[in-house]
Amino acid sequence: MSIPQDSRGKPTSVKVHVTTGEGVEITWSDGHASRYDFPYLRSHCPCATCNDERERKAREKAKGINSDVLPMFKPKVTAKAASAVGNYAIQIEFSDGHATGIYTFMHLREMCPCGTCQREFGTLARDTTA
Repeated sequence: MSIPQDSRGKPTSVKVHVTTGEGVEITWSDGHASRYDFPYLRSHCPCATCNDERERKAREKAKGINSDVLPMFKPKVTAKAASAVGNYAIQIEFSDGHATGIYTFMHLREMCPCGTCQREFGTLARDTTA
């Protein structure tokens, strides 16, 4: 039995601009175009470690604990490399050494930063530390 797939998560074009640092551009099967800069992708990394960290910060915030009391300057994160994961995702190696997140195309569509996608998918509204 096959699981029905949402065609809105199927890209027709994927461009990862590692050398210029412009980020990722995806054109979807429904004609929508999404653009993601690398800091945005890094801050929304879907790996287990990053998810755990976001959940921990949300719990602390709910308790009135501010774990970012003295935020240190961090250079803008860029991408060092990117690769396809099968025909369903991309993986990015970031300049801060993080490389474990696998961004499925459906996840990328759901986290598209445009207002239309946020109304339609609402993923960032549920994200605790966007």
